[in-house]
Amino acid sequence: MPEISIKAEPLFKIAGFPVTNSLFTSFIVFLLFLLLGIIYSKQAKVKKKSKLVLFVNFLLKTIYQLFESILKEKTVIFFPVFGAFFLYILLNNWFGLLPGIGSLLINRSPIFRGNNADLNATISLAIIAFILIQANGIRYLGGKGYLKKFFNISNPINFFVGILETISEFSKIISFSFRLFGNIFAGEVLITIIAFLIPVLVTFPFLILEVFVGLIQALVFSMLSAVFLNVAISHH
Repeated sequence: MPEISIKAEPLFKIAGFPVTNSLFTSFIVFLLFLLLGIIYSKQAKVKKKSKLVLFVNFLLKTIYQLFESILKEKTVIFFPVFGAFFLYILLNNWFGLLPGIGSLLINRSPIFRGNNADLNATISLAIIAFILIQANGIRYLGGKGYLKKFFNISNPINFFVGILETISEFSKIISFSFRLFGNIFAGEVLITIIAFLIPVLVTFPFLILEVFVGLIQALVFSMLSAVFLNVAISHH
């Protein structure tokens, strides 16, 4: 039975900083993401569009319409960051399902590990989303107007509701990070166990399921971020 570790294993150190297998994987995904963006930007300028450009255009248009249903006229402002959230999380989720991920070892530790199967990574994404929401809430409502949502002493009910809103706001970090981590890590554990117990071909339906789960989780994270941002910048 393969060993299943809930924490990422360190592979090597750079200037005393340990580089884990999930961090190493995320760096590769980032480079692939960057390379895809460069290729797309160059081919998009050509009159005769390639299949890659047409597919990416279709994908971006579909995602844009989803966010437009939430953010309305502000979609054009926030789509770059939320679109990046969606695509980056999706690529990380799917990269963790590739053959060899988790099975190629160095010093008895997997070289590659799905980035979102590491709680450190999902907490980092959650904190970025949280800061983005708070910063834009202050930007659109002003410091006093935004803080009034949480600290309102006009009457006891509003004061109590403000306390609940404050707790709810910080709990988003926990819900964001553990939802993404739990689903991706559980999927990888399931596939590992199934592959060990039964023939490889039988795991194919589970891989298809995890491809779908990876898509849904990327969509849930980015869409919820957009919903919470829309609430934060609303006056009512």
